[in-house]
Amino acid sequence: MAGVKQGRDGAVGILTLNEPESLNAMTPDLLGALEKAIAEMTADPDIRALVLTGEGRGFCSGQNLKASEALGKDIVAGVMKFYWPAFKALRECRVPIVVAVNGVAAGGGFSLAMAGDMIVAARSANFIQVFSRIGLVPDLGSTWLLPRLIGKQRALELMLFNEPLSAERAKEWGLVREVVDDAALMSEAIKLAQRLAQGPTRALVATRMLLEESEHATYAEQFRREIEVQSDVRQSADALEGRAAFVEKRKASFSGR
Repeated sequence: MAGVKQGRDGAVGILTLNEPESLNAMTPDLLGALEKAIAEMTADPDIRALVLTGEGRGFCSGQNLKASEALGKDIVAGVMKFYWPAFKALRECRVPIVVAVNGVAAGGGFSLAMAGDMIVAARSANFIQVFSRIGLVPDLGSTWLLPRLIGKQRALELMLFNEPLSAERAKEWGLVREVVDDAALMSEAIKLAQRLAQGPTRALVATRMLLEESEHATYAEQFRREIEVQSDVRQSADALEGRAAFVEKRKASFSGR
């Protein structure tokens, strides 16, 4: 598929943004290809986790300003039509997503990296908001995602000063789960995704959903919501297997169903 390469390693699907000449800068075509690739990959019931990365020297350098005309005169309508579907597909994906950040994740590319479930970064990786440098405000979900990952004050500092955040500091701040040597990035990201793929996929994704819902709920509302989701998930094949394995004192073998 133009713009996004698809691959797999067992139960792990691998999606690679493939516009290295522009450091995988966002265009309507690229994000349309990403949305389609996510749908195609997860249509296979044997895929239990995804890895998202970028080809070449960077993960994603943000929006390709040369392609901005493709969004149309109504920028709100254009972004919601061409960009939002890919971000929505990532946030609502039926399997967990590990993002492997190589090189720069800038502006909207920073937003894209945060849209997955967890980030593994190469030592060369760096994250930068960039927006205020060109007189703009953060977009593509940054003001929602970043403060929830690293806290409001740190998020505000990154957004106001545009100082690059190194991979090591990103780990200290809780944005990144692991920092690895550049040559080991994909193998470590796939290894982490394989761990997730061996888990009870339906419960893992429901956990992600509950965490997002909790941002807007009272304690009492979330208390009830957890039990509502639990009453549904507990009927799954994985939940039955998990309880049986616990009783039989053996390791559970989950199927993702």
